[in-house]
This record gives sequence, C-alpha cells and structure tokens, in this order.
Amino acid sequence: MSIDARAARIKLLLFDIDGVLTDGRVVIHADGTESKAFGIRDGIAIVWAQRAGLKVGFLSARASATTLHRAAQLGVTLVHQAVKKSKVAAYLDILADEGLTDDEVAFMGDDIVDLAVLGRVGLAAAPLNAVEDVRQRVHFVSQYNGGGGAVRELVELVLRATNRWDGIVANYLNES
Repeated sequence: MSIDARAARIKLLLFDIDGVLTDGRVVIHADGTESKAFGIRDGIAIVWAQRAGLKVGFLSARASATTLHRAAQLGVTLVHQAVKKSKVAAYLDILADEGLTDDEVAFMGDDIVDLAVLGRVGLAAAPLNAVEDVRQRVHFVSQYNGGGGAVRELVELVLRATNRWDGIVANYLNES
C-alpha cells in the first residue's frame, strides 16, 4: 500500500516526545526541573491537524511536566506518559478509548522502545535521526530530524492525503 493510501485513512496522529517532538536532549536544572526544546513549526502543524478534525496524542515512556505544559499549549488532551506497562499496552488502551483501529493511526517514534507500536499502526513514521532499527521498519522516514520538522512533515502528509491541506492554506490566504 502506498504512503498516500495509508495517510488517507488516518484519524489519529500519535507522537513519541523525546527524539520526535524534541531533539532528544533534556536539560536538567539544579533544582531538578527540566527543559526541552520543541519546534514551533511542529507545534503549529499539530494545531492545524486538530482544527482539521484529526485527533492528536502523545505517547511517552518518560514522565515530564514540560510535556504536559507543551500539550496544554497545543490543546492536546490525549497524553499518555510514564506508561506503567509497555508502550504497546498503552497504545491498545488508546485504541479502545478512541474507538479506532490500527489502520486509522499514524505513530512517529525514534527508538527501539517504539517498535511494538510502530509495528501495529497503519502509518509508521520516524524522524531522519531515528535509530537504524526503527528507520528500517517504518513506512515513512522524514527528511527532518526529531524536533526539527519531522512532525510537521508527517502532519502535512496526512492533511494532504485526507484533502484537508488546501483548506488550511486557504484560511491564511483569505485573512483580511
């Protein structure tokens, strides 16, 4: 099946955080808090996806207040982090809660902890700097690194395949 055919079936865009929405680096401050850098273009693409009627969620093995803050900024309410079970178990809970099938989900991950979920979804994706074991097993590898446009590229791909992209562009062209 082609990438466009896979993308046309997507109703949920699911993303790992560290290494996908960020470059994978976490800065730990002296007081124990942490910082991460999120790409603005990735963020606006997530907002567009939601405005276009797609569900967006985050699935991370790590707990992070920074992730919750970024999710709130973007209006993402489907956030599973610090998963007690495996990522695939959390993914199956998401499917059941959302009433979706594997074919209706795109997931972008970057490391081997993501392989079980990537092996199930309808559109498995990875940033350019994902580990080789992931890049070899996904349907789509972005031309951009995690935190540097990989999420934006996948969102655009899905929005174009579901005939939603032109409406987003038109909204900006028609602003007065």
